[in-house]
Amino acid sequence: MAVETIAPDWEFDRFDDGSQKIHTEVQLKNYSKFLEEYTSQLKGIEEALDDSIGDVWDFTLDPIALKLLPYEQTSLLELIKTDNKVLNKVITVYAALCGEVKKLKYEVSTHVLFFLITVCETSVHEGESQIQMGRFISFLQELSCFVSRCYEVVVSIIHQLAALYNSSKGATKIIESSGVHFQVVYEHLGELLVVLITLDEIMENHATLKDHWKMYKRLLKSVHHNPGKFSIPEEKLKPFEKLLLKLEGQLLDGMIVQACVEQRFDDPAEGVGVSKNSSFAEEFAFNIRSIFTSVESKIGEPSEIDQRDKYAAVCGLFVLHFHIFRSVDKKLYKALLDICKKVPAVTLIANIIWFPDAFLTVKVPAAAKLMDKKSLQTIKAQRDTYLQQRAQTLTKDVQSYYVFVTSWMMKMESLLSKENKSDKLAEDLNSRCNVFVQGILYAYSISTIIKTTMNMYMSMQRPMTKTSVKALCRLVELLKAVGHTFHRRSMVVADSVSLITLQLQSQALNAISNAKKRVISDKKYSEQRLDVLSSLVLAENALSGPSTKERRLVVSLALCVGTQLKTFKDEELLPLQVVLKKLDLISELCERVRLQCDCSFLYWHRAVFPIYLDDVYDNAVDAARMHYMFSALRDSVPCMLYAKHLESCDQLLECFDKEIMGVFNEHLLDKLCKEIEKDLRLSVHTHLKLDDRNPFKVGMKDLAHFFSVKPIRFFNRFIHIKAYVTHYLDKTFYNLTTVALHDWATYSEMRNLATQRYGLTMTEAHLPSQTLEQGLDVLEIMRNIHVFVSRYLYNLNNQIFVEKASNNKHLNTINIRHVANSIRTHGTGIMNTTVNFTYQFLRKKFYIFSQFMYDEHIKSRLIKDIRFFREIKDQSDHKYPFERAEKFNRGIRKLGLTPDGQSYLDQFRQLISQIGNAMGYVRMIRSGGLHCCSSAIRFVPDLEDIVNFEELVKEEGLSEETQRSASVLDSVLSDLTSNSAEGTEYFKKLVAVFAPEFRSAKNMHLRNFYMIVPPLTVNFVEHSISCKEKLNKKNKTGAAFTDDGFAMGVAYILKLLDQYLEFDSLHWFQAVRDKYRKELSAVAKEQTVQSAGQDEKLLQTMNLTQKRLDVYLQVFKKRLSGNDDPHVIFGVFCVKDQHRGLGNILFIFTQPVF
Repeated sequence: MAVETIAPDWEFDRFDDGSQKIHTEVQLKNYSKFLEEYTSQLKGIEEALDDSIGDVWDFTLDPIALKLLPYEQTSLLELIKTDNKVLNKVITVYAALCGEVKKLKYEVSTHVLFFLITVCETSVHEGESQIQMGRFISFLQELSCFVSRCYEVVVSIIHQLAALYNSSKGATKIIESSGVHFQVVYEHLGELLVVLITLDEIMENHATLKDHWKMYKRLLKSVHHNPGKFSIPEEKLKPFEKLLLKLEGQLLDGMIVQACVEQRFDDPAEGVGVSKNSSFAEEFAFNIRSIFTSVESKIGEPSEIDQRDKYAAVCGLFVLHFHIFRSVDKKLYKALLDICKKVPAVTLIANIIWFPDAFLTVKVPAAAKLMDKKSLQTIKAQRDTYLQQRAQTLTKDVQSYYVFVTSWMMKMESLLSKENKSDKLAEDLNSRCNVFVQGILYAYSISTIIKTTMNMYMSMQRPMTKTSVKALCRLVELLKAVGHTFHRRSMVVADSVSLITLQLQSQALNAISNAKKRVISDKKYSEQRLDVLSSLVLAENALSGPSTKERRLVVSLALCVGTQLKTFKDEELLPLQVVLKKLDLISELCERVRLQCDCSFLYWHRAVFPIYLDDVYDNAVDAARMHYMFSALRDSVPCMLYAKHLESCDQLLECFDKEIMGVFNEHLLDKLCKEIEKDLRLSVHTHLKLDDRNPFKVGMKDLAHFFSVKPIRFFNRFIHIKAYVTHYLDKTFYNLTTVALHDWATYSEMRNLATQRYGLTMTEAHLPSQTLEQGLDVLEIMRNIHVFVSRYLYNLNNQIFVEKASNNKHLNTINIRHVANSIRTHGTGIMNTTVNFTYQFLRKKFYIFSQFMYDEHIKSRLIKDIRFFREIKDQSDHKYPFERAEKFNRGIRKLGLTPDGQSYLDQFRQLISQIGNAMGYVRMIRSGGLHCCSSAIRFVPDLEDIVNFEELVKEEGLSEETQRSASVLDSVLSDLTSNSAEGTEYFKKLVAVFAPEFRSAKNMHLRNFYMIVPPLTVNFVEHSISCKEKLNKKNKTGAAFTDDGFAMGVAYILKLLDQYLEFDSLHWFQAVRDKYRKELSAVAKEQTVQSAGQDEKLLQTMNLTQKRLDVYLQVFKKRLSGNDDPHVIFGVFCVKDQHRGLGNILFIFTQPVF
């Protein structure tokens, strides 16, 4: 037969299941991911080492601040130098006064206003408000001095202006002022009045401050009645009270502006007349109208930048003009009120909002009377209309500004990323200048919308919808995005600002130079023409240096003189004003951006933060926007640093920090943690079909976006959402695994899923030390040992505890491996603690044991039995009669039963079983400890000869860390070696601690214990058989197949009482054996007799009787007696060890043999 040969290179066709392709794709995907990560790491290293890294600044990591604001080192006298001495003096005086206004404004905005607003912000206890107000008095004195200084500056400005525009015939003209309008000075005067208006509004709206002030005055009244109690001299109280009255009248009564405008501006002693100076009155009114015209045309428009502040200044100037000259321009008054229809309120600072209509009505009552009441009410009602319109258009505004700001940011990035080309430098700088200005305009518009809307809602106490809150929070984010964009490109912006400033100065100089040539070409001489020429020269000189505030102020003042006589053509003047305005903006770019993007007002509107966080949580895709909100909240910190009403401003900062973090945890972090945990649980348990997780039905929220958010900076910490959630899951999984070790695999799967789905780097719990065993923890058993010994049954041979009863389908068990795992988890120190807890438990149980033995009914019966046994022992072959034990067992029942049918002897048996269970638990602890230590030390080659690693390391001269590690290793090995040897003899200790007390003379009643053992054994056997029979029944309540705790307990107590010989003298087990053998033989004889009679029913009865006797005999054999050795009791060898001292017991547990 031919055999077909198969070529060695031939292979069977394989079934292509696509698995290899899938595996290849997975590997390729992993490799590409690795390459991407590696490339990004290399790129990061390259950027870190590159010089251009400084071009982009991270807003959260801001170690170095860059300030572009130039400071003037030259004095005004040196700066203002022309050949025209008179003009020099005029410009110098006005420049000095305007400079003083700027200083006062800066001081109040940085030190005074925020402190006034934040005072009493913290929650105070009883008596704390008076203490805070006491600290506040010194600040009020400083504020009083500040207000007085403002009054003096206002008077000085008015006097200087009145001197220049003097209508009296005898007065000498300083310069020809007919065509000169120092509008800049009036603008500065208006700014100073706005400062005073702001102070008045703060005092008016600060109810808490007023309440605390009243409480402080009441306190002072109490001190006045009993000055000795407070150790204050009475002569010092009156001046202090006068000071308080002065401060209250000047500052707290809302009369700061009123007192300013009602000052005496006429000073006959100095020869200054103001109120009747018609030329000055006309000039004053002309400048108010001029400023208002410029404000009216731009307020509410996209190009608005500081018109609202100027509007407040115009209102202040109007009131001042009215109080000085007592004349009202009704047309201007009406025009001022008409602005309120477009701008119903102006935010002065933070949460302080000002209503112009109310201000004008109160401060100029004469003009208010001329107006129709209905029109005034209409203006007031316009506030509600404005809010309604704003609520409707807010969402559209957010969408519009979102497009504007994002396109502007892209334009910024693209412009600033380009390198400057020399041939297109001017064009490029012009583009950058326009982009910078546009950014400031957007910031101002957004800031105005947020502040006005929020503050009006709060001031008018109107409810705000959630939609409006979310929209406003979006605007806050856009506002901070503008600030962040400028900050990101700080280096390029700084470079650009200097170049743009030079370009703008050059354009202004060209315009002034052309005008100067025109003046020089006109040969006609006049003092007015000389003033114009001198002012143009002065402007040129000021523009030729750095663009400081002082130089720009001098240029503005000089051009007030230089623009008369039509020096500039109409088409030249407007571009020059635009250039100078741009120069102001660009020179103060960083300050302007910081001021417009400042969100410190959110401190008073932080109630919106929870709603914002809920919105972020619901829209996780935009989670990164939280950086902007936290940046906005950080803006509140600088203003809180000026708090003086507390011992330290840190208290206010801490309260704010605690509040914000509490809200953040509650509304985002904790929700996120629970949602992630829930998602992981449901995903792992999908096979249980617990919930419908179809994303098309229940929706889907991708929370992974939160974990790609960079750490958020807040105060002096970084909030890392990913790390927070990871820590929460690690902690939760670890704790739950320790509670239920059998769930370790589930939590391990959840960890892996968290890594795959959310990219979380989880920590391995290392529980339950690579074992699949489950069971109760030793720590829990130790804490609840009284519950454990009553609910668990001990098995002597297998060293195992079995739960007595459970509602579950299975019973819990505790064995040596469980104990070893617990010791491995908690350390070997828990063994000694457990024995100590057991000792405390035994003390309580032995107290009950003593009480039972001392009971008269029990004691009398035992004494009677002892006397009876002594009398009949010779006749009964020294065996305790079985009938006597049965009689005792039955007799006890006559003393009473518990509701569940138990006798006192049943309860006593349970007590002894619990004591025995406790001893069994101690034995298991010792065995578990040996098991744990031997497993841990199994890799040590020789336990008898362990080297000292610390000495070896020192000899080698290794580092201190290595020496400490070697020392720790030595101590661990020493501990394990000692524990893995024979171990601690806990039984010996528990015998030694109780035996002396048990054997003392005061506990003589305990010596009767050996006589109660026979009845106890009878009771125990009956109980055991009853429990065993229940195993075969449907209702298994009370069923049990082991209970060696009773044997352990009896053996332990006999040892404590040293009554083994006394119990042996009863020959109890021989008596039991004889009794049952006798009955069995009688039954066997009866069966033989009855078998001949063929009585089947009687034979069945005999068989049942024989089985019952066999069962009883077997229980006595296996449960109680070990074998015929007189020293073997209850399966426990009790051998006196002569080598270790009298009374020392060795417990050797064996399988009983009979």
